[in-house]
Amino acid sequence: MVRKIGIDAGGSLVKIAYHEQEKIHIKTFSNHELDQAISWLSPFLSDAIVYATGGKAGHFKNINSNTCHIVEEFRAVTKGSRYLLQEEKGIQGEEFILVNIGTGTSIFHVTEDSYERVMGSGIGGGTLMGLGHLITGETDFHLFTSLALKGDNRNSDLLVRDIYAPDEPPIFGDLTAANFGKAHLNKAATEQDYLASVIHLIGETIVLLAGQAATRKQVKRIVFVGSTLINNKPLQTVLTSFHKALAYDPIFLEKGSHAGAIGALLS
Repeated sequence: MVRKIGIDAGGSLVKIAYHEQEKIHIKTFSNHELDQAISWLSPFLSDAIVYATGGKAGHFKNINSNTCHIVEEFRAVTKGSRYLLQEEKGIQGEEFILVNIGTGTSIFHVTEDSYERVMGSGIGGGTLMGLGHLITGETDFHLFTSLALKGDNRNSDLLVRDIYAPDEPPIFGDLTAANFGKAHLNKAATEQDYLASVIHLIGETIVLLAGQAATRKQVKRIVFVGSTLINNKPLQTVLTSFHKALAYDPIFLEKGSHAGAIGALLS
């Protein structure tokens, strides 16, 4: 029987976590599917207490006869991330930089018993959805990530080696000098290439910000969570591609997309 339900209602998705048979299970709905989410929840609501977090949490305040508790969003995602880090990686009590990539991105310094939001960015999943729509006319997140996987950002991004060619560049030539800096010059670039460039824009921006936070706090472990990482191999590749240059330890959690919902559930 489901006694507690955690809900993270963000800017794009509704993430749900619940205990059943001593395991945490997760579920995802689009914000455009609020009615479907509530219908799915209905059979549990006579017995379960709801713990909701996120910007749209208020939508779930009056859906059941029991109490619906609102959990502060930052507390929920850091608590859920600590739990998942222990459950999935066996890491407990160690400090880390937490990067939550949702519609936008928040970056936290997390210790065993405290957390601090150190910075954030408007670059995130909302960027992929907006620019992906402008490029393709579509609105499907998974379509954008699958197209990006087939593309080559080097056909659209201006690289350091492009600037210095034919001479040898003074730094690593495959570094991005300008995101989309070649899009107006290379007429052969495809939608797949442009979407690969969007992924690189998002990933490179986030890594640079997270790296600054890690350097400031003298922490090497960076944990990446958030719904934008769901089946998003291209973004994960970018987020790990700088670990030698910046000397950080990137970690991805299997249920990291639902860290906020799980943190609410555990409140």
